[in-house]
Amino acid sequence: MHIESRTTPKPAQGPQTVLFEIANGNARQPCSLKTKFLTQNQASRYLRQNWNRIEQMARDCLARECMEDGRINLVMI
Repeated sequence: MHIESRTTPKPAQGPQTVLFEIANGNARQPCSLKTKFLTQNQASRYLRQNWNRIEQMARDCLARECMEDGRINLVMI
């Protein structure tokens, strides 16, 4: 699991998006998870705590080829 965290001078407030990748054969598939959390730290923690379920959803999207600009975009509801 590779999670990319973006740091900014001031903490961003508002819905956060966490970027991550899943293995796709010998390649890496870029993915994103848009959350309702107000901080990047909360969003990243949610991704780690729910990794198995989120990874499976991303793999389901990969199998169905549900991508935008080569990226799998998941949205927390």
